[in-house]
Amino acid sequence: MAKGYWIARVDVRDPEGYKDYIETAKPAFEAHGAKFIVRGGAVTTLEGTSRGRNVIIEFDSVETARACYESPDYQKAKAIRQKVSEGDIIIVEGP
Repeated sequence: MAKGYWIARVDVRDPEGYKDYIETAKPAFEAHGAKFIVRGGAVTTLEGTSRGRNVIIEFDSVETARACYESPDYQKAKAIRQKVSEGDIIIVEGP
């Protein structure tokens, strides 16, 4: 079965508020076996546009990645994230 990956690109407007998002999202990630592959770090933009924070999270499957996003725990965190940042999140199937 193919794994599922969240790829998130985020511009954080309120770093203190973003800390609340991270703490609130933690139970959803733990419950769905999330493995953080990339969390922040320096970015070199070669083409197109970029955002200030980039995250890649691995899940056992695309279905698990989607279930995490749709979970009540993550939806609480999402409400916080949307108040303190602007971003893009996609799910990609991979090895």
